[in-house]
Amino acid sequence: FGSSVGFSAEQNRIRVEAAMEAIGALIKGSQQQLSAFTVSKTTALRVIKTGTFCRTVIWPILPPLMLYQYIREKDVDMFAIELLYHNSGSNEPQAFYNRSLPGVAKHWKVQSDLDFIRKAANPE
Repeated sequence: FGSSVGFSAEQNRIRVEAAMEAIGALIKGSQQQLSAFTVSKTTALRVIKTGTFCRTVIWPILPPLMLYQYIREKDVDMFAIELLYHNSGSNEPQAFYNRSLPGVAKHWKVQSDLDFIRKAANPE
């Protein structure tokens, strides 16, 4: 609250109390503006209806839709790997998708990136 030079201890205490009262009034006023008690009945009803709609219609549809999108994207990715393997003329499918590796390291691009990092980290 600035410099306390030239003020007595009592004057400083009064200044701090006044500042705290102002901050309290500001917080109380903002809380009253955002309180649910000041919302009209139609707004409250609209919020309840929207929540009920989301809970009964949107939420039950969302997880299966997300699962469907994941499976579809995975299918597209695997088709691209199969197409790459077929067009390469290679007889080694492990070079494109190695199931013995953990996690995402199975994918050929990740295998290539990991091999590049390994070679850069351990020059011979």
